[in-house]
Amino acid sequence: MSLHPKGFDLSLGRIKRLMERLGNPHEKLPPVIHIAGTNGKGSCAAFCRAILEAHGKSVHVHTSPHLVHWHERYRLAGTLVDDETLADAIKRVAHANNGEHITVFEILTAVMFVLFSEHPADVAIVEVGLGGRADATNIIEQPAATVIMPIGLDHIAYLGDTIEKIATEKGGIIKKDIPLIIGAQPNAGARETLEDMAYKLNAPVKIYGQDFHAYEEHGRLVFQSDVGLSDLPLPALPGRHQHANAAAAIMAVCAAGFDPSDSEIEAAMLSVSWPARMQALTSGPLTELGPKNAEFWLDGGHNPDAGIACAEYLAVREEASERPIYMICGMINTKDAVGYFKAFNGLVRHVFTVPVPSSEAGVDPVFLAQQATEAGLTAEVTASVSDAINQLTAQLAPSEPSPRILICGSLYLAGDVLRDNLTPPV
Repeated sequence: MSLHPKGFDLSLGRIKRLMERLGNPHEKLPPVIHIAGTNGKGSCAAFCRAILEAHGKSVHVHTSPHLVHWHERYRLAGTLVDDETLADAIKRVAHANNGEHITVFEILTAVMFVLFSEHPADVAIVEVGLGGRADATNIIEQPAATVIMPIGLDHIAYLGDTIEKIATEKGGIIKKDIPLIIGAQPNAGARETLEDMAYKLNAPVKIYGQDFHAYEEHGRLVFQSDVGLSDLPLPALPGRHQHANAAAAIMAVCAAGFDPSDSEIEAAMLSVSWPARMQALTSGPLTELGPKNAEFWLDGGHNPDAGIACAEYLAVREEASERPIYMICGMINTKDAVGYFKAFNGLVRHVFTVPVPSSEAGVDPVFLAQQATEAGLTAEVTASVSDAINQLTAQLAPSEPSPRILICGSLYLAGDVLRDNLTPPV
């Protein structure tokens, strides 16, 4: 991977050139559900996969970034790609590129197209990397359905400095006459922009809050659409925001031409898994450093909307069982750290800031602590996650209840934690 430049260089010319040299494998995929958005893309993909597999279908899944191993980006008919198959595909793609300028993500996307075209499956779920219009995955011309998940202000240097501009970029995956699912949009401007784009392309559209909805009632998930109502178990993925993500996935699977039964969707709600999204860490070397009976939660969300979703979940847990909440946070320098921290004001007792070892863009923990303070929290700098856990454990009064510890702020940090805790995704 070191042969190829890092960073973003949004364009479709290079990936199209490479696809032609490889025999256009992107034209040989099973039906594709193409997913864009700022938050919830990966969760929607996980729900789609769970529903389709419960429906008896074999499913390819492409997501990014990976947390611990490159293999996580490519799930072939339900199983992460093996070393030999991945290495062979990368070698062939690199050979076809012949040393020409290209980004790492474009190479990895080409690998996805090669793998998905050469291994049989009933359906492929493809997550956009960045934006949509000029994302390397957007050479898929005839997906079975497209999905736009919640849009927020993120990557503004590449996608635009308003919600409407970002929505226009994300909405670039919308295709003429192809069904579109619009997930829960916190901003009306994003929803209206997407609706207008769909109208111009004659894309049949279903909108969360208008054509379908999901909410919790009596400990169950009620899913309501324009064709009926389903009583389902709450999803295995924690947080109220996952209710809307599950609803979007149900609609996407149906829009793509599949017809799962209520019992199959129920099974999917119970089996769905998506690492580092309010993931409970119940064992491992890092958790063993903490106070006895401490709760550990890991979340890779890194923008203000993700912070709100995370804080809401912690608040619900607080209502059920009060514990002091501590945050261990590391972030990269493209994120709105103050906006993220503000969501936890009045909820988190103290913040420990840490470096992000696996990213060159990691924010200096000293500066991050200053940003946490600006958001109204108290914070101190620590050298690592393990150091933060040790500091927290030492500072906790013997009379205090076992704490609730949130490790958060970056998917890079989440990957480091899963690696060091010996609990990588499978």
